[in-house]
Amino acid sequence: MKWMIASDLHGSAFYGERLLEAFSNERADRLLLLGDLLYHGPRNDLPREYAPKSVIAQLSSIREKLFCVRGNCDAQVDQMVLPFPILAEYCLLEAAERLLFATHGDRFGPDALPPVAEGSVVLYGHTHVPGHQTGGGLLFCNPGSLALPKENSPNSYMTLESGVFYWKELASGDCFDKLDFKEF
Repeated sequence: MKWMIASDLHGSAFYGERLLEAFSNERADRLLLLGDLLYHGPRNDLPREYAPKSVIAQLSSIREKLFCVRGNCDAQVDQMVLPFPILAEYCLLEAAERLLFATHGDRFGPDALPPVAEGSVVLYGHTHVPGHQTGGGLLFCNPGSLALPKENSPNSYMTLESGVFYWKELASGDCFDKLDFKEF
């Protein structure tokens, strides 16, 4: 199974359309969204083509392929207009015989370890910076941000296939980092 993993769309219809194109091009089986889907949040500038109603329609078109967790900018009112669940604090998945703990990153992350066994992989967004690191016996992987990247990083997402993570630029689909977590 191939997963596409992304975070922090923040209501951008422009990047929502790029997300759907990348999802189609990747031919992924599922899309895991790590929160902050519709609202830009008070600390962020408006993203390009901020149009949450358009993002609702875009994501609804692939709702049967979505798994989502709640971001710090997601609220009950967002759930009322979305036909798929987004309000879980985390999601537990398994890949390559490893537990994957998917969360937004505002509550659990490298500085606040989740309640999982050593050797688990934590997928999180929130920082808007792609990357990976280890700590506390865990591997932490962040896809970066679709709409509002920080620290001169590209608009990005990740894929996961056969125990290998690939970090990719949203505009081109070019891979800029790779990690085989089976060796972790």
